[in-house]
Amino acid sequence: MIKRRLSDFGVLVLKGMGMGAADVVPGVSGGTIAFITGIYEELVHSIKNINFRTISTLWKEGLPAFWKAVNGNFLLSLVGGILISVLTLARIIEYLLVNHPILIWSFFFGLIIGSAIFVARSIEKWNIGTFISLLAGIAIAWIITSFTPAETTEAYWFIFLSGALAICAMILPGISGSFILLLLGKYQFILSALNEGRISIIAVLLTGALTGIIAFSHLLSWLLEKFHHLTIALLAGFMIGSLNKIWPWKVTVETYIDSHGEIQPLLQDNVLPGRFISETGADPQILWAVLLALAGFLIIFLFEGISKKQN
Repeated sequence: MIKRRLSDFGVLVLKGMGMGAADVVPGVSGGTIAFITGIYEELVHSIKNINFRTISTLWKEGLPAFWKAVNGNFLLSLVGGILISVLTLARIIEYLLVNHPILIWSFFFGLIIGSAIFVARSIEKWNIGTFISLLAGIAIAWIITSFTPAETTEAYWFIFLSGALAICAMILPGISGSFILLLLGKYQFILSALNEGRISIIAVLLTGALTGIIAFSHLLSWLLEKFHHLTIALLAGFMIGSLNKIWPWKVTVETYIDSHGEIQPLLQDNVLPGRFISETGADPQILWAVLLALAGFLIIFLFEGISKKQN
């Protein structure tokens, strides 16, 4: 467990807020923010340490030993930041997505490009294997973000599976957990269950999420330890492939009615600004879109410079 000062935990809370804000955006993952802020591998390893062995430590040696074993201060700071963000910043981002979608998507587009470059630069040795892994990540994320949402069962076993898959996606850079729920045909169903307070559905979903993140973190931790460069290349590919979902100019092909009875876009096609004007008649805001994409891109390297200075 890394020794940290009190101010360091304040920084972790801010990073958690960034993760929470990103997870609100369908198509942007909190895992991306964890990666670019330098806490991704520690996050994965810390989650992995929540297992039967550490739980037995709680009974045998007490709470302090258990807390140290699971890197509790680190996880608590991140979770606290995520919750703060969901309760505060998330509303601002939701407002921007509804009222200024091109601008917010442009910012995230630049952010993801910068993130992919940042992650790829951490690979010390490129070879055929890492290039294949990068291309595989791009293809997987591109295909996932191109799927058409499905009609699926509302049985408890599928709700459990949906929670497990969505939480795994949330810690993968480039793939959004909310988008996975949408693909599985359960985004609207889960929103309705939350709004209506359907405890049984929420409990099954959370159980699936807890099971999924603990099991998946073990796999991810093992991959990072045994095949570090290949895994990093795959994750960088996920980021690049997710740009398919984050492209700023879209036209809606199909809609759905949300839990508030409002019409929301379900399927959208990526288009160039010229076609966007002809089909929607709206201003493509090209200048501001380019400037915000550039700002998102540069923020990544600002983070990198601050990180190097701290080190």
